[in-house]
Amino acid sequence: MPIDINTEMTSPAANAHGAPLPHIAPHPDPAHALSHPRSSRLSWIVLIIVAALLIAGILWGILVRSSDENHLAQITRADAALTVNVIHPSVTGSESEIALPGNTQAFDDTPIYSRTSGYLKQFFVDIGQHVKQGQLMAIIETPEVDQQLQVAEADLKSSQADLSLADLTANRYQNLLKTDSVSKQETDVAVSGAAAKRAAVEAAEANVRRLQQLQSFERIYAPFSGVVTTRNTDIGDLINAGTGDAAPDAHKDLFRIAATGKLRVFVAVPEVYAPDIHDGDTAALTLDEYPGQQFVGRVARNSNAIDMASRTLNVEVDVDNPQGKLLPGAYVFVHFKLPQQQAKLSVPANTLLFRSEGLRVAVVRNGHVHLQPITIAKDNGSTLEIGAGLQAGDQIVLDPPDSIAEGQPVRVNANGVSVR
Repeated sequence: MPIDINTEMTSPAANAHGAPLPHIAPHPDPAHALSHPRSSRLSWIVLIIVAALLIAGILWGILVRSSDENHLAQITRADAALTVNVIHPSVTGSESEIALPGNTQAFDDTPIYSRTSGYLKQFFVDIGQHVKQGQLMAIIETPEVDQQLQVAEADLKSSQADLSLADLTANRYQNLLKTDSVSKQETDVAVSGAAAKRAAVEAAEANVRRLQQLQSFERIYAPFSGVVTTRNTDIGDLINAGTGDAAPDAHKDLFRIAATGKLRVFVAVPEVYAPDIHDGDTAALTLDEYPGQQFVGRVARNSNAIDMASRTLNVEVDVDNPQGKLLPGAYVFVHFKLPQQQAKLSVPANTLLFRSEGLRVAVVRNGHVHLQPITIAKDNGSTLEIGAGLQAGDQIVLDPPDSIAEGQPVRVNANGVSVR
């Protein structure tokens, strides 16, 4: 029986005892053996490409993350920079002004006291009421003065009667002396007695006039035209004569009158401006209660002396007040015009920095702060005239914080640049 070699090599063999023989692997196909190295090379190429892509992805991620970190750092630095509002110095003209505080006072302001003692019978005026000079304001009852006047008038009549008798006696003695009916001594006594009685009459008349004058003080009249600003009495109050120099409760003023048709304003002018203030100069008054409105006054006089304590010149400005819009005691600002020889740069007062090295302003240059030293020529209150240290094009920080430092980076607010 023929044996198929392929069958024997591919089919399980059995030994004589019927047990299967070991499997014998066939020889590899030469074509298959030739294709195996090509597959290995492709696998290596794929691995290399995947590794390259992985490395490229890692490098790309690192680069992107580094760029983001740099961008974040830039944003952080930008946000950390202080944002400031800046202003350019303004150039003042050939004339400047200063505004100084002052208080208005009535041109005439006086308390009204009683010159006689008694009880208030009636008053005819009250606070806020306008009075004219000589107008009756109150009546005081003075029973003691009335009784004293009656006694003085009786004494005067008695003295006049004694004088009449003494004159008759003196005349008789002088006529009798001509006929030597009486002695010279008796005549001299009679004449001297008449002179003494005449002096007694004059004293009695003076006493009557004094009491009449006191009685006339029962009626209180306005000494000048004005407004009643105070009334410190009421009907039935006990009135003591006096001028207020004693205890406050003993002699109190009954009324107080202020003449408000013209007001005085006393202003303390700093010594540096004293040479520029002259009598007759005009001055403008402004008040917070009348925004945008000015009242024209005139320098009436000044003390012509510098107060050693405050180093100021006391200046009086008079302002007409026909409509009564200005009230005594009001707080005002008085604006004085001052001549100036040359134009100067001016900055607001809220740009100054007070450092131990001296006065400074924060100037922005190339995005950084420079603390520029300055000197002040004149202090106008809200603004300052600069003598040296600034240029017209400088950007000056408004309201700089105390912590601002030299060289500090800052950002300028786009809407914060202005010129005053």
